[in-house]
Amino acid sequence: QVQLVESGGGLVQAGGSLRLSCAASGARTFSIYAVGWFRQAPGKEREFVARITWNGGSSIYADSVKDRFTISRDKAKNTVYLQMNSLKPEDTAVYYCAADKEWHNFVTMRLQRVYDYWGQGTQVTVSS
Repeated sequence: QVQLVESGGGLVQAGGSLRLSCAASGARTFSIYAVGWFRQAPGKEREFVARITWNGGSSIYADSVKDRFTISRDKAKNTVYLQMNSLKPEDTAVYYCAADKEWHNFVTMRLQRVYDYWGQGTQVTVSS
């Protein structure tokens, strides 16, 4: 199994920055192909934010966060980061990281159902 623990959330003013971390542990961390970040705002469905492949480091972003958020990984620490800059009130949400064991195409990699393991989430609140 793989356990994922997010951290780094908090309250920040609009225009500010936060860095989220997703630490992976467990006997099957070697099986991770990619890690994604999703978010869920109150009253809304969970949505894709970004994804990075574990070995190659290839990344992809939702249009709403492109050029503001950066996903990265530190293989030695088994940790994936989400650097969030120029935050907006509409970025307010619970942010989740999730691990995927397989390759997926440009469309399916954005779907929650293809991810095998999930963290518990961390709250990000952006005040105006």
